Amino acid sequence: MAGSQIERVFNVLENLTSVPRGLPMQTLAEQLDIPKSATHRLLAELIRLGYVRQNPENLRYHLSTKLVALGFRYLSSSGADIVQPVLDRLARESGELVRLGVIEGERQTWIAKSQGARSGLRYDPDMGRDAPLFYTASGHAWLASMSDAEALSLVERQASDRPEDLGPNAPRSNIELLERLRLAREQGYAWVEESSAVGTSAIAAVIRHPGDGRVVGVLSIAGPSARMPGVRLHELAPLLLKYTEELSAASQASQLLG
Repeated sequence: MAGSQIERVFNVLENLTSVPRGLPMQTLAEQLDIPKSATHRLLAELIRLGYVRQNPENLRYHLSTKLVALGFRYLSSSGADIVQPVLDRLARESGELVRLGVIEGERQTWIAKSQGARSGLRYDPDMGRDAPLFYTASGHAWLASMSDAEALSLVERQASDRPEDLGPNAPRSNIELLERLRLAREQGYAWVEESSAVGTSAIAAVIRHPGDGRVVGVLSIAGPSARMPGVRLHELAPLLLKYTEELSAASQASQLLG
């Protein structure tokens, strides 16, 4: 994983992002596949710039809040004030978790959410991570906007991201995936029950740019399967599609969906 100096910097930041309790320098050196001395210099520079801090008690390295602040600053100036109220209204009406994924290159990343469940079971995963394509409603919705060949090619390039402990209803082959995509194209939305994990369900639809029709994002509703069985998922579809149209219209004023 050595790579260029800038690759090393971003690999350090990405590795620290996934381990809130921090990492020792030896572990980071092994992950970067570079000497401890080079790792130490890199970390010292990141500390100087304010992106990393070291815990004086256990000497582990952690991300500082500077990156978080930068992210929120970007969101506040890029149209999140337009998008978030839409997500909040859909969350209130559906009573479940609403997530917005944006398309960047070959990735769909969840960047905003609103929780509509006020009591009982709550499904509330972390933001800022890529939506898995093979087994999530958000992934299926995006893949269904492509040809079968394009979809399978993209899934294949991300095959290493697929965990082994999926839900009982996750696709087990490309043939099963293509059947899910066929149904999603027919209905205009994708849905899954206990696919990414036991006890969770979701429905999702793409957001298209009103000018050229390209897919710029995916809107989803997710929650416990006990509250969102198949019948409920399809009942939510008209509401979901209404809000994807609203976000499509709003995309022209938001850099998040531009």
